[in-house]
Amino acid sequence: MDAVHVGRQPIFDAKGAVVAYELLFRGRMDAIASGRQDTYATSTVMINAFTEFGIAEVAGNRPCFINLTREFVTGRLPLPFGPEQVVLEVLETVTVDDEVIDGITALAEAGYKIALDDFVWGSGHEQLLGLASYVKLDLLDGDLSRLDEIVAACRQYPGIQLVAERLETEAEVAIADRYGMELRQGYVLSRPQVLSTPSLSPSRLRRLELVAALMSPDVPLDKITSIIVSDPALAMRVLRVSNSVAAGVVSRISSVRQAIMLVGLTRIRRWATLMVVDDVGEAPEEQLLTALTQARLCENLAARFGADPGAAFVAGLVTGMTRLMGITIAAMAEQLPLTEDVADALTAGTGRLGQVLNAVRAYEAGEVGSEDLAVPALDAMRWSTRTLTAAHRFNPKRPR
Repeated sequence: MDAVHVGRQPIFDAKGAVVAYELLFRGRMDAIASGRQDTYATSTVMINAFTEFGIAEVAGNRPCFINLTREFVTGRLPLPFGPEQVVLEVLETVTVDDEVIDGITALAEAGYKIALDDFVWGSGHEQLLGLASYVKLDLLDGDLSRLDEIVAACRQYPGIQLVAERLETEAEVAIADRYGMELRQGYVLSRPQVLSTPSLSPSRLRRLELVAALMSPDVPLDKITSIIVSDPALAMRVLRVSNSVAAGVVSRISSVRQAIMLVGLTRIRRWATLMVVDDVGEAPEEQLLTALTQARLCENLAARFGADPGAAFVAGLVTGMTRLMGITIAAMAEQLPLTEDVADALTAGTGRLGQVLNAVRAYEAGEVGSEDLAVPALDAMRWSTRTLTAAHRFNPKRPR
């Protein structure tokens, strides 16, 4: 089981309180072409923060600064989250032209807050000051000889807050104080923290199949649901996104279908597109088979206990994935927007869903009296095997 990581560096106000975090890429770039490393880093940070951890676990209710490359600024790659808890940080490497100005204007009009990273007067980024909420100034290696001019120019825009970054000594902190910079970031205040969590990546075939299906404007919801539930890792990501503040969802859910409806097909399409950009490894097929079979068996048994089949699938999926990922059911349940009956079934084994899970556990343990589950278990195994065999047929490099 691989782990995924995201860096998180606090941003403080002048009184020393943490008011935001910048999210940072933490991983290997060995196999990534130099021309797309920034875009890879940005997409990986987005996916890890929102679908592997859940943004609430990374940042609580504080805003997150996320670096954007030109592809995201201009809309060539979609932003898969809303403006509620993010600040879009335009990298200093982005050349400002009409396309970039149009892209930033559209993002600002959509409600996203914009930050200008490593701001340098004369780089062209001064054209974006009217759209910005934050300007970040490098007080370690930046050109301090023009600081008076830059601060004065920024103060012409009352909506802009200055972020003093790369504060490594008390000397830089003193400069921030002298100019009344509202926010501060740097090693002298806090070094970045690295957060890690076990990860299981959705199959490339499923990501591509999902993107392709979503290209049709009248694609049936049942088709999208069937693609997502056929890959446990993909289903778990959709559940986590549905719990994200960035998805704008506050409801509790009991099925993958309901999570898809809450998040919306447009945002599902954006997340799927971003996952195609994010080229990561995949879990061995036999481990996915076990998790998927358990979810399907729970679904098959739901009617026997008067439980909802969709909720039973989710309960079985979460159970199987916690084993695969090496974390507790309680920890997983806290990360997902589960209805009370699903959460109670997972953590306490109660209710009709709890009866479904207990029956499946008894069958897996070979307990006397559970033999009558052999037929639905065989059906679940056949369904799971067909699903993963199809994926392997079109994706022969997938680990087996």
